Amino acid sequence: MSQSVINSGVKRSYTAEEIQAWLVSNICEMLAVEPNEIDIQEPLDSYGLDSAQGMVLASRAEKLLGFKLSVIVLWHYPTIEMLSKRLAEELADSDSEIFEI
Repeated sequence: MSQSVINSGVKRSYTAEEIQAWLVSNICEMLAVEPNEIDIQEPLDSYGLDSAQGMVLASRAEKLLGFKLSVIVLWHYPTIEMLSKRLAEELADSDSEIFEI
């Protein structure tokens, strides 16, 4: 029940660094690795991230950021560093559109 309160219309902006930290945390959880084992400049597939895990990651990111995210973005921006920068740009570009009620 308290889960429905998360992102309940509260406008939140994230920096690329915050998104990067969130991605590292989620990827570590999904792959059962320690944060120090993740290099943000290495391709995600080098860690064995499969398409199902990519879909889960995209879905979680949608909930965090508040906009629809195609799993294909993981292949266009294959590193955590590239992906976090792109997501922060997208969030900033569409900030006013994302949170319309």
